[in-house]
Amino acid sequence: MAPRRIVFAPGTVIFAEGDVGTTAFVVEIGKVRIYKTRDGREIEIGEVGRSGIFGEMALIDDQPRMATAEAVTETTCVLIPKDRLAGQLDLAPKGVKVIVNALLGNIRAMGAELAEAALLLAQYDKKP
Repeated sequence: MAPRRIVFAPGTVIFAEGDVGTTAFVVEIGKVRIYKTRDGREIEIGEVGRSGIFGEMALIDDQPRMATAEAVTETTCVLIPKDRLAGQLDLAPKGVKVIVNALLGNIRAMGAELAEAALLLAQYDKKP
């Protein structure tokens, strides 16, 4: 079966922070902005360009999406369904799965800390 592709127009939210993850995405053409929202502010935590993957964490650890993904430019993505990714992970040794889950926990914690730090810095910058 050929991989499924989808094209997102600039400004399209591909998924939102807190959504349930069922698909990961590989950027074929374009650029995607990843950001968290805190106190009504968008805090960018990264960009994903050609050949980059995003949305995979929610598929691996069954946690909600940790951030929002939005197309910056017209972006074509190859979709990777959860069952396909899970099948590949099932082939990995158990120790690899433990390490991957630990890394994902660390990444989620760092993403939350980054958003909080950016918010605090923005509040500090507002003070006279």
